[in-house]
Amino acid sequence: MSDEQARRDTREEFQRVVNMAPATLRRWLDSEQSRSVGMTADGEKVSSPADGEAVGHHMGERILALKGTRQADLDEDDYQAMRKVIGYVHRHLAQRPKGELRDSRWRHSLMNWGHDPLAD
Repeated sequence: MSDEQARRDTREEFQRVVNMAPATLRRWLDSEQSRSVGMTADGEKVSSPADGEAVGHHMGERILALKGTRQADLDEDDYQAMRKVIGYVHRHLAQRPKGELRDSRWRHSLMNWGHDPLAD
C-alpha cells in the first residue's frame, strides 16, 4: 500500500469514527461533564474539572483543530493523532458496558474523543 493510500485510509476512518459535528463536539468539550471524565497524562482519574485536564479532553481539542485543517496541510503528527483517535474509539467500543449508557463515564469518555456511541 502506498503512503498516499495509507493517509487516505486514515482520513476516511477518522471521519467515520469521529461522528460528532464540530459544533456539537465544541459544546460538549465546554461542558463540566466533559471536563469530569477520563484520565490525566499522569494516569490519575478525573472526576471533576479541578482534577486537571484528561487526555481525552485534550484530544477533543486536537480533533477540532484537525477537522479545521485543510487536507493538503495535514502533516505526519496530524496523521499520528488521527490514528490514535481511531485506535482509542475502536478499543473502547469493544468494551461497551451493560446497562444504561446515556450518562455513563464510558460514553462521556468516548465523546471527548469525538465519538458518541448513541449516535450510531
